[in-house]
Amino acid sequence: MHEHLPALAAKIAAALSIRPEYLVTQPAELRVLQGMSEDEIAAFAASHGWRVIRRLGGRQIEFYNDASERAL
Repeated sequence: MHEHLPALAAKIAAALSIRPEYLVTQPAELRVLQGMSEDEIAAFAASHGWRVIRRLGGRQIEFYNDASERAL
């Protein structure tokens, strides 16, 4: 599943460049993230300067731009 992570990261980054949040609800995208632990998802988000929040028991995952995670 991790081989699909770069494509998902690109999609999230594109969405966050025009909107303040990106809500992952598509089953194919959720499968990629559900194959990861909570710590892996948090590290993935932080490495891109995002914050992540799980909603509805993990059936929805939201990504936000996080200024405190941005590299200087």
